[in-house]
Amino acid sequence: MEILALIGSPRKGGNTDILVDKILTGAGENGHSSEKIYLYDCDISACLDCRKCKRRDNNCAIADGMSGIYPKLAAADMIIFGTPVYWYGPTAKMKLLIDRLRPFIASARLTRKKGIVVIPSEEGDSCCGPLIQMFRMSFEYLDMDFAGSILAKAYEKGEIRNNLAELDRAYALGKSM
Repeated sequence: MEILALIGSPRKGGNTDILVDKILTGAGENGHSSEKIYLYDCDISACLDCRKCKRRDNNCAIADGMSGIYPKLAAADMIIFGTPVYWYGPTAKMKLLIDRLRPFIASARLTRKKGIVVIPSEEGDSCCGPLIQMFRMSFEYLDMDFAGSILAKAYEKGEIRNNLAELDRAYALGKSM
């Protein structure tokens, strides 16, 4: 299985990154390959709603960092969306990426792919409802399968390392693939 992990946190080595790494470690032990993309390293512009992606070639008109991400999304069997909670939603970079998934609606290139959501937040899972709902509805719109989530309480960079139960849960989710 090919796994693509999209890290929507500006903190490399932060809680989101650590949890995603645990999932990838578990999955790797089962022979699955993975790639991780840090969205804050990518130039991702806002969707212009030009609707070129709805035409016959289903390609986005914007030439930016998404041009390299689109084929990786199409090739992946599983996509991990990792983002901390920012104002009860995803980070700006994750939201830009989600808005730019529109070419996959008409092309159906994400159909039956599995999606996992990793969300650390200061408040824990109690504040993640709106964000999980956004991901579930987005997956449904893209005809993807919701394959699980890790909603962890962690705020300061690397704080999640002190929560062995969440780290074990993330590892187990990866191992279950």
